[in-house]
Amino acid sequence: MRPYLIAADAVFDGERVRHDLSAVRVSGGVIEAVGTRETLGGGEPELIALPGTTLVPGLIDLHTHLLLHPYAEVPAQDQMLRDPLALRIVRATVAARATLAAGFTTVRDLGTEGAGDADIGLREAFARGVAPGPRVFAATRAIVATGTYVPRGFAPEVCACIPQGAQEADGVETLTRVAREQLRAGADWLKVYADYSYGAGGESRPAFSLDELRVVAAIAHDAGRFAAAHAITPEGMRRATLAGFDTIEHGTDGTPEVFALMAERGTVLCPTLAVNEALATLRGDPSRIERARTAFAHALAEGVTIANGSDAGPFAHGDNATEIRLMHAYGMPAAAALDAATHGAADVLRRADLGRLTPGATADVIAVAGDPLAAIDVLETVRFVMQNGTIINL
Repeated sequence: MRPYLIAADAVFDGERVRHDLSAVRVSGGVIEAVGTRETLGGGEPELIALPGTTLVPGLIDLHTHLLLHPYAEVPAQDQMLRDPLALRIVRATVAARATLAAGFTTVRDLGTEGAGDADIGLREAFARGVAPGPRVFAATRAIVATGTYVPRGFAPEVCACIPQGAQEADGVETLTRVAREQLRAGADWLKVYADYSYGAGGESRPAFSLDELRVVAAIAHDAGRFAAAHAITPEGMRRATLAGFDTIEHGTDGTPEVFALMAERGTVLCPTLAVNEALATLRGDPSRIERARTAFAHALAEGVTIANGSDAGPFAHGDNATEIRLMHAYGMPAAAALDAATHGAADVLRRADLGRLTPGATADVIAVAGDPLAAIDVLETVRFVMQNGTIINL
């Protein structure tokens, strides 16, 4: 198979858009070289001319739910209780196709929300070319404390019979068993709800003790896997950070003190600003946008490592780049926001071959019009997608 030469106007190198680099040569699914059309044209590669564009590494979204679709269409609880698993899986393949077409060649799927271990099957189907979709890092079922998650609101005498959107566990012994079950099923990441809105007044409260959280993180790390914590409250964030979790998801009410702790421990924040804005609009609660904006400013000020994670699913798959635009709108420099969705996100996954346009990296390449650092919203209308050295025509 002839190599490809993808020729554009510029290349994003992780820090800036470089016009002295304007082409990427790809061979056998790997980036062979980065340079110019003139310097890389030897051997008559197949030319892909993309004038007026910038080449960017395939984008990465570290927080998605492929097995959910927008809550504005069907509430989450109804999706979990009323939609057959087969329907949800077919919907997920459509969602994956839209995600890939939007330039997101890799996702971390953080919970099937009542669909069991279906994300493992999706991961394998996309990897084997059965259907088009992003590279998936799967978490199977999120782990929640008994009685804290959804569906809920049923009569007490039938609560135990209602299928849950996550896997319930309590205490060190049960958490150990559940964590190991999920790893056996093929989970790349373990996800735990360190807090949730189960308080007497519906407020978010911590759900697990520090010792319980430490067990899950240790089991994940012992297996060479990683751990993510849903955490909204400062105390939930504090416990997950001290327990050794690799990422905190949301952090909506985070304080300077807890973000300083995260920075000290190297804990990464996936702020999920896009889903926050979508749900604030759906539920008529603009205050949650201001809370998230304030927390994000604190995280930036304290030097927390921030990685791109949109929480797509409750809002439309394919709109994942909204998160990058919002990180920039909330105060993150454009280059840093784009890095958070490429090189930085790949580092969270411990995949040095992803998120980069460098020799030896996996050939995930997208093209966007103009300069994405001058107008970051161009990332929402991707012109060209290559994944693993294959041109994606969707």
